Amino acid sequence: MPDVATHAHLHPGGVLDWVGMDGIEMPVHFDAGNGDVQRASAKVGAFVDLGQPDRRGIHMSRLYLLADEYLAARPLDAPLLESLLRAFLVSQQGLARRARVSLRFDLLVRRAALRSGHAGWRAYPVFIDARLDSDGFRLELGTEVTYSSTCPASAALSRQLIQQQFARDFDAAAPLEHAAVLAWLGSERGIVATPHAQRSVARLAVRFVDGAPLKLIALIDRVEQALGTPVQTAVKREDEQAFARANGANPMFCEDAARRIQHALDDDDTIADFHVRLEHRESLHPHDAVAQASKSMPGKARRDRRSAIELADHV
Repeated sequence: MPDVATHAHLHPGGVLDWVGMDGIEMPVHFDAGNGDVQRASAKVGAFVDLGQPDRRGIHMSRLYLLADEYLAARPLDAPLLESLLRAFLVSQQGLARRARVSLRFDLLVRRAALRSGHAGWRAYPVFIDARLDSDGFRLELGTEVTYSSTCPASAALSRQLIQQQFARDFDAAAPLEHAAVLAWLGSERGIVATPHAQRSVARLAVRFVDGAPLKLIALIDRVEQALGTPVQTAVKREDEQAFARANGANPMFCEDAARRIQHALDDDDTIADFHVRLEHRESLHPHDAVAQASKSMPGKARRDRRSAIELADHV
């Protein structure tokens, strides 16, 4: 049958960066590093460049069939995706020199409550971007961590208002009675102001060193421990109280959160590079507070190392 897409054509010629398909619906299998292979519904992107300016198009259906074949073969890892990209290039019969595959799906992780002994599920989005070109194979793994952030400035202003209310309610010249102070602290007058807090998001893109496994759960755990206040699943009153205590002891600006994650990931020798974007979706403002950080590179000037995974697109 004729294949007019690959014929020479009279239209304006040009080399194209990427041609292919996005949003392909396929199942994938993924071990996030705990030995539990999960099956997930993924959206897959399959692309090659079109390096022949006189050729009208590529063999798109071959990309689809190869993705279907390889992604069904075994759980996702770097060797599997590199083999898939090499097959992409072979399938194009010299039309392409670069190949790319992207995957988006959710990972379910069981999380224990803070105090009660209950547990619940958290769905972490997973983004994988793998490329093969003249520089070799590169893979980036991305995810999001949602957490609570209490504003340090608002906390300080709230404490000042509580001090002022205490001064109005208790005469400085009169002796303090323990029972009266204790009752005051438990009343609404003892908490006349509260600091504003908000649900916040850390978006990560990580490139592991060659040969390192894709231990996503360990990465998420490291980030959540650095932040201290990840969102919870099952919550009883004792869990909510523990969460309130953690927030009170852990106020942070977006700059604080970014530096915490930066230090935590800098200390991981399996990570070759990373980029992180923090968004504090403030309750005070209609806009977000944002900070970005990347891996510390001794001896090199700080620069904006743009990730292959476009973090801002995965809201």
